Amino acid sequence: MKKLLTLALGLSLVCAYASAAPVTLTYWQYDYASKISAVDELIKKFEAANPGITIKQESFPYDAYSQKVATSVAAGQGPDVVNLYYGWLPQYVDAGYLQPLPAKDFPTATIDSTYAPMVKTSKMNGKYYALPTAVRPLALFYNKELFKQAGIAQPPRMWEELIADGQKIVKGTPPRYTTLGFGIQPDGQDYHVLREVLVRQFGGQPYSKDGKSATYDSAAGMKAMTFYTDLQTKYKLGVPNFFPGNNSYRDAFIAGKVGMIIDGSFAINTIKDGAKFDWGVTTLPVLASNSTEKDNFGSYWVNGITKNAKGDKLAAAIKFLKFLTSSETQRYWLENVGEIPASRSLAADPELLKDPVYGPFISSLPYASSTVFVDEAGQRKAWVDAINTVLLKGNTPAKAIKQAATDEQKILDGYYK
Repeated sequence: MKKLLTLALGLSLVCAYASAAPVTLTYWQYDYASKISAVDELIKKFEAANPGITIKQESFPYDAYSQKVATSVAAGQGPDVVNLYYGWLPQYVDAGYLQPLPAKDFPTATIDSTYAPMVKTSKMNGKYYALPTAVRPLALFYNKELFKQAGIAQPPRMWEELIADGQKIVKGTPPRYTTLGFGIQPDGQDYHVLREVLVRQFGGQPYSKDGKSATYDSAAGMKAMTFYTDLQTKYKLGVPNFFPGNNSYRDAFIAGKVGMIIDGSFAINTIKDGAKFDWGVTTLPVLASNSTEKDNFGSYWVNGITKNAKGDKLAAAIKFLKFLTSSETQRYWLENVGEIPASRSLAADPELLKDPVYGPFISSLPYASSTVFVDEAGQRKAWVDAINTVLLKGNTPAKAIKQAATDEQKILDGYYK
């Protein structure tokens, strides 16, 4: 009997040792300075609370990131937990790169009721495969000093006021501007504004209810394309790529050379760190003819668990994902990255709603739409190419909106059919 007890005790110690075996998880995200430093700090907190779990963060340039993830995970390499743009999810899920989040740890009904409405676009076939820490609606950033110099007392509430204000601010003539009234950049956030904001404000819908058909080749779509491209071609508020680089419009704003830009909440800290002038934020304008129609676009990055995480790694990955989406992390993320909490309750915090910078973003969450992409890069290209035929080649807005709809419909048909 004594030998049996000794053996049983020995086995239990072995099991306890095995369950406490150290686990190393690899976490990937794209190379964005504020996000990398924030995750570094969060990893320290997580590891301190979870001895035995080590998180190794790796980052890659944005332009190569999606392809790097796809090729690595397909080969059984790379990350165990991965940060992805929500618009990439259909392709990653279809390819089998992500595991569905375990329902017992991440109940679907709870997610539906506690997260911002736009997060539902990351649910596929009734299952969530990834969740965000934060969401990123759009707002209008404006240079208060340029407004004062131009004699403008308040930021614009309507698009017509934005045009009038921009014309007072702009300096120089095309193509030799010295200051822009509005930072036009189709491949920045503008194509989102055109598709999800202006099309709706002009009375249309960008897509059918099931998301399978592009429905903006319409009178509303043509008006929206005309209005947006007129900012350059008719009203001469600016030109794309005023500054070099991928974020030309934002860099030009930070340099004090642009009166207004539309950007996401993710840009807050970059602008805060770089701008050497007084600036403000306000909600997106509405049309004077349809002033009750408020619309916005929201995007977000999600964290998911790849097929690489199995056994002890899967258990550790679930713990890490719960930590990344916790209320404490969401608040930390707001303060250190500038993105808005994905939780409805946190976003409804009265103090945040009154904040002069965060408030305009947060107040727009109830009416922000999140496009259901099936090929984010291809769908973005369809829109940007169409816009540029007007801005650069003299095409008509009517032909351009038809081209965008035709090209995007081919992508949608290729996925759904």
